[in-house]
Amino acid sequence: MTISSSIDALSPAELGQLMHFYAESGVEWLLEDEPVDRFAEFERQVAERGRAALTETRVETPPRDRNAAPAPIRPAALPDGEAVSEAQRVASAAQSVAELIEAVSAFTGCNLRNSARASAFFKGSTSAKIAIAGGCPGPDDDRHGAPFSGAHGDMLDRMIAALGWGGDDVAVFNVIPWRPPGNRAPTPHEVEICRPFSTRLVELLRPKALLSMGNFPARFFSGSQESIHSLRGRWIALTVDGQHVPLLPTFHPQDLISAPACKRLAWQDLLNFKLRLSQP
Repeated sequence: MTISSSIDALSPAELGQLMHFYAESGVEWLLEDEPVDRFAEFERQVAERGRAALTETRVETPPRDRNAAPAPIRPAALPDGEAVSEAQRVASAAQSVAELIEAVSAFTGCNLRNSARASAFFKGSTSAKIAIAGGCPGPDDDRHGAPFSGAHGDMLDRMIAALGWGGDDVAVFNVIPWRPPGNRAPTPHEVEICRPFSTRLVELLRPKALLSMGNFPARFFSGSQESIHSLRGRWIALTVDGQHVPLLPTFHPQDLISAPACKRLAWQDLLNFKLRLSQP
């Protein structure tokens, strides 16, 4: 029985369970319209390699010439400490938000950049006085090259609109510009390599207040290891380059999608945030 015929025999409920299984397994989109029998393809590849091994002519390796010049040494990967210093240098050289965004896109000192499709660092107004920080890019962010894309972005847009703000009023960014492979947590070294970019962005924006969404950015800026359930709704005095920026952690849109009961608490945080912005 072929794969397609076995799927045709499934009921709607069974198909739903199958799609749920694919989603839980990390399958995000289909690459081909027609099913491919990977098992048969693997068996063909093994057979072809076996035939190639039988017909391959053995090549004798010539003896090494002791007087020959040594083979060139390949440059080693950039150590984490040097990568942090390079990120600090690049971030400090940016004199505007636009220059910083361009510098982040061109930066190759973090290995997360090598596995990501694009940087998903910033979107919104480069002159906004309201800043919203997310954590690591998700699959939609990685595909679109912008933070808070997809369903998360739609919910954030509704939250912003409910407070009477528009796209020109808000600057949105991820503290980690590149999606970690498999949505894993970034390593401590990767976090420190990315830290200069987010810190410099806050310096350049000089926002009146900063709203962080989710566990990661709240811990990133505050240094606390408490969960978002403990940190949310509590103002934190953040100092960036001598500048005092009030920080209010709240839930990430994903938290509101997976646990709708959090919406009431998030709305309280948003009203608290807006009230702080209205004060001189």
